[in-house]
Amino acid sequence: MDRISVKREPNAAFGRGFCSKELGMSEPLACLNGRFLPQSDLHVAYFDAGFILGATGADLLRTFRQRLFRLDDHLARFRRSCNAARIPQSATDAELAEIAERLVTHNAGLLAPDQELALVVYATPGPISYYAGLPGGPGDGPPTLALHTFPLPLSRYARFFRDGAHIVVPTTRHVPLECVDPRIKQRSRLTWWIAECEAHDVEPGSSALLLDANDYVTETAGANFLIVKNDAVLTPPRSSVLGGISLLVVEELCRELGIAFEERPLTVADCLAADEAMLASTPYCLAGVRRINGQRIPWPGPVLRTLLTAWSAKVAVDIPGQVLSAR
Repeated sequence: MDRISVKREPNAAFGRGFCSKELGMSEPLACLNGRFLPQSDLHVAYFDAGFILGATGADLLRTFRQRLFRLDDHLARFRRSCNAARIPQSATDAELAEIAERLVTHNAGLLAPDQELALVVYATPGPISYYAGLPGGPGDGPPTLALHTFPLPLSRYARFFRDGAHIVVPTTRHVPLECVDPRIKQRSRLTWWIAECEAHDVEPGSSALLLDANDYVTETAGANFLIVKNDAVLTPPRSSVLGGISLLVVEELCRELGIAFEERPLTVADCLAADEAMLASTPYCLAGVRRINGQRIPWPGPVLRTLLTAWSAKVAVDIPGQVLSAR
């Protein structure tokens, strides 16, 4: 097979050169601070602020037919997240895009033709060196930036398309926007871990749908939430949730298809009375909800089917079929 040569000059500008090691096609590549390396060598220090403080801006993309989908939108959101989280970001979007494309081109070559990749990009303020007995505190060192891929585990989402998603509203509440801007995609996920565990205690395999302090619905740990009522698609205001790229695609498809789309505060009662409910997320795009707090919701609904058909046509992939046939 072809080989990829990755070289870096000691003081080269970010993204313009790579580590001096030649790799065969047998191992995925990753990138750490502008340096390409075998993915098995990707490690972040135990004293990094991403671990010590949970200070991490992140994003996750997927491929269709092994090509990245909405790369520019994801990188723009990643930069907004880093800026809002006060995480320095020296790489330009063009440099990040070049690295991302190179990783996917190389790493997809290790997959079967029908498999897809997920790409993760994350940044932290860098090491907090006094945790390692060294000089320097938070923000004193260079920031950490890493990109890596993994085979998209589509089979994990087959149950959403086979049986519908199940939602539980836990007692755990969404972090108030006055504390952390929900539009930051980040890795400080303890609230979500507790909420998901609480939901699983009620119904194994369910997803937690959190309420804010005013009892309005927000989102799940991995997806934006939408309902359909009177032929209109409704979703919580984007000021209160992460601005999902998949949610953006749904909005665009609704516009193209002449389906009303509206941001509106939603209560649990609104959701239980919905004609349909859906989850929008990068790995599986759009899935229907079958139960909320044990109550059945019409599934699969006509709006869900219409949107999935249009999305599948846009990417030239049968999205439900790909998920259901995944190994």
